[in-house]
Parts: sequence; structure tokens; C-alpha cells
Amino acid sequence: MILVAQVSDTHFDLGTRNAERAQRVMAYLADLRRRPDLILVTGDITDSGKPEQYAEARVALQADLPVLAIPGNHDERAAFREVLLAAPPSDEPVNQVHRMAGLSVILLDSSVPGQSGGHLTDGTYAWLDATLAATPEHDAVLVALHHPPVFLHSPIVDPIALTEPERLAAVIAGDPRVIATLTGHAHTSGAGTFAGRPLLIGPSTASVLGGEWELAPPERVMDYAPDPAVALHVIDDDHHLITHFRSVPMGGWIGTPR
Repeated sequence: MILVAQVSDTHFDLGTRNAERAQRVMAYLADLRRRPDLILVTGDITDSGKPEQYAEARVALQADLPVLAIPGNHDERAAFREVLLAAPPSDEPVNQVHRMAGLSVILLDSSVPGQSGGHLTDGTYAWLDATLAATPEHDAVLVALHHPPVFLHSPIVDPIALTEPERLAAVIAGDPRVIATLTGHAHTSGAGTFAGRPLLIGPSTASVLGGEWELAPPERVMDYAPDPAVALHVIDDDHHLITHFRSVPMGGWIGTPR
């Protein structure tokens, strides 16, 4: 069994609230009886891409197991690279791959500098093709990016979703090793299908964004009351996937009274 924890949309902003919520989720993951093999952070690490915000995130998201992150529309690639990856600053897409026994996790940078919507460049698709070609034949594959490639019935997110999703769908549909696509951006837990495979949307640790059936702008757009949440993706030896969405109480675990 492989356990991948997905944390998303932490929005570190140099304030205490968002940092404390992300730290609570990390403490929950550290205290699990079966700890994750990987923690994946699917974008909007910071609220405005400032180096100081990435420094805050680097401290709060540290763990004694692999933690991988990709940029979202609130992030800034140069500062992301320099502070989180200890790499030279660059505006090129931050694409990554992480391999473990039986699983390859492919992280695609769908951020577009200066824009809120998502797009995968020709260079990213070339990198994706080469990465899949180098992936072991019998690996399961998770593809992760920030922007959802489907319509979510969200007046806020749908106009700034991934452009040209059919191009990514063709790649995923053509590779039977891909068992799911993981995204963030929507500030809500969600599940659907994309390219004939599961599409799993990780919740935000910072807030919850409602759908078109519950929004009444401007007073009811983003809900800051719910506890932070995390997605736990379990992949068994036969590459079957099941996902648990877990709320993490800020006050800690409350057990059944004895």
C-alpha cells in the first residue's frame, strides 16, 4: 500500500491564521499510525508569491518525508524555485516527477505568470511525454496540477480553470498507467472523471469556496469557518485507488467518551 497525502491552497500570507491551519494539518499527518509516503501540495502555496511567504511555507510544511509542491495562480515561479526548491530563480514552468516503488507522481505546472487561469505550455507537454516514456512499465501514475480541467459549476473557479483540457485528456486517455488526476484551486473537496479516469480535487487548508447553488456574492463566496482538510489517496498493490477526504479539527482529535 502507498499513501499519498494531498494538501492544497495553503495561502501563506504572513498572518497567523493560515499558517496555523496548515501546521495543524501537518501535525495530523505526522501523528498518523500509518504515515504518508509522500505529501503533495497542489498549488497556491502563498497568497501573493512573496519570498517571505515562501519562507513561512518552507518552515510550516517541513517533514521527515518527501514534500513536493507545484505552483498555483497565486504563486510566483522565481521565488517558488529560489525559496522552496533552493534552485536558481526562473520563470520557466516548475514541472517535477517523484518515483517510489510502484508509483510515479508527475507534477505539472499549470500556472500562468500574471494570470489566474491555467495553461500547460508546449514545453510542459514535451516534458510530460518524455517523463511518461521514461516511467517504468508497471508503475501506477498520478498526474497532479493546480487547475481543474473540468467544469465544476463554480462561478469563481470555472472562468479560471485549465485551458485546452482536451489536450491533457488525450495524453491521459492514451496511457493506461494513469490511475487519477489530482488538482487543487477549487477550495473544496471534489470527485469526478477526466479522460475516463478519476479526477480528485483536494480541499484547501485555508477556506471553502461554494458552488453556484450556494453562492450569494459578495457576502457568501468564501467560507472561513470550516476546519482545514486534507485528501488521503490510498493505492494498493493492484493499483486500485481510494481517496478519503478528512477534516482536521483545529482543537485536536475528539475521541468517543469511555
